[in-house]
Order: sequence, then C-alpha cells, then structure tokens
Amino acid sequence: MAAVRRPVRIAILTVSDSRTLETDTSGAYLVGAVEAEGHHLADRQLVSDDVALIRAQLERWVASSDVEVVLTTGGTGITGRDSTPEAITALLTKEIPGFGELFRWLSFDEIGASTIQSRTLGGLAQTTLIFALPGSTGACRLGWERILKPQLNIDTRPCNFVELLPRLTE
Repeated sequence: MAAVRRPVRIAILTVSDSRTLETDTSGAYLVGAVEAEGHHLADRQLVSDDVALIRAQLERWVASSDVEVVLTTGGTGITGRDSTPEAITALLTKEIPGFGELFRWLSFDEIGASTIQSRTLGGLAQTTLIFALPGSTGACRLGWERILKPQLNIDTRPCNFVELLPRLTE
C-alpha cells in the first residue's frame, strides 16, 4: 500500500435502491482506492435513493470531526429516483462547480455525449468536502484516478484540497 504524506479521513456513501454492501462494486472500488493511497476509511454506508435518508447520513458525517471528505456514488442521473444532488446541494456552504465540469469533460472521452446526463457535483458543507460520483464503477474509477486522487494528495502542485483542509474554518 502506498502512503500519502497527509492521510485524509474519507467516508463513502453508496446511494442505491438495488445494491447491497455485498453487491456494491462501485463503493468497493472506492474503498480499495482510498485505502491503497494510504487514506483512512472513516465509514462506509449504503442508503436507498431518498433525499431525507441521504441528507441524514451526510449531516452525521458533516457534524463529525472524524470525516474530512465524503465520496458518494449513485443517484446522480435524471430518473425519478435519482436525488443525490438535491440531498447534497441543500447542505453546501460553497459549491465547487469545476469538479462536475471536469468530470463530464473527462467522461466525454469514454462515453461521449451521454456524459451530459451526469449530475456529478462537488462542494463544501461547513468544513467537509463532498463529491458525488455516478453509480458505475467506471465512473468512480475515472473520478478517483483523474480528479480526486491527485487533489487528495498534498504533494500535487500547484494546489490541492488537502492543503486547504486546515484553512476551511478561517
């Protein structure tokens, strides 16, 4: 296992009406990726695609000093049950629009114009960073490898999220 110089405490939330923790390949991928980089898995949960349930879990993590970053997978599409962005947006104190923009730009190379259906987003809820990824394992891999992995590494230059964590309360 590689070790980052400044491990981050990360919680992972899978939003799904059909998966269980045992069949959740996207959440499992994120757990493995987080741990392979030397970060700390603070918690992992699965909730159904319901705004109140998603928001309640996120609020618990935002209130906890044990969680610095939350990664969600699932519920970012446009169907009737997809409600992760609505649950997250209500909690955000600052949006990070570049996360979703960059994700869709990178995703275009893999899935073409279908990327327009993704409502992937990122933001800050008090002092907790939250990033919502689609439910597919490929999308989670893309988001982690190309965006989150480097941004959650304090050695990434010219800047990264890790160096900002202590300053989020200023």
